[in-house]
Amino acid sequence: MVTSLGARAAGLLLSAALLGAFVTGASRPDATVKGDGFIDAETPGVLNIEAGECFDDPTYDVSFADVIVVYRPCVEGAQNQSFGFFQVPDGPWDEPALRALAWDGCRAAQTRRWPAGDPGVSLYPVLPTAETWADGDRTVMCVRYRPTGRLSPADTR
Repeated sequence: MVTSLGARAAGLLLSAALLGAFVTGASRPDATVKGDGFIDAETPGVLNIEAGECFDDPTYDVSFADVIVVYRPCVEGAQNQSFGFFQVPDGPWDEPALRALAWDGCRAAQTRRWPAGDPGVSLYPVLPTAETWADGDRTVMCVRYRPTGRLSPADTR
């Protein structure tokens, strides 16, 4: 009976671990493909990030019980860096127009900050959602990242 109970307990622990790994993996966006849908204004934790700050890709946090963006000091080498914000004009929700405006605005901000370019570093905008737009959100965050890995402290100058 003890052996059977021990085997059952071990089986339950293994099942829980596998389920946890599945939930974590299924909840995490693909870190190598970052576009305007990678994270948005409703991604937990993203609104805590300020211009110039770094953060890692969203991951499942057991205590939060959800996928969340977590701040990481740039000197530690992060996966992303917010390099600016800008406001888009008010108007009706128009997702295609917002996406185009966000990409153009972030590219222009990147060119102003790094006129010579920055080889190997890409960018993506973090957009308002239809829900946050309805609440008056008109802010786009511009983010840089290195598709091949983490940004170095030198990248986040």
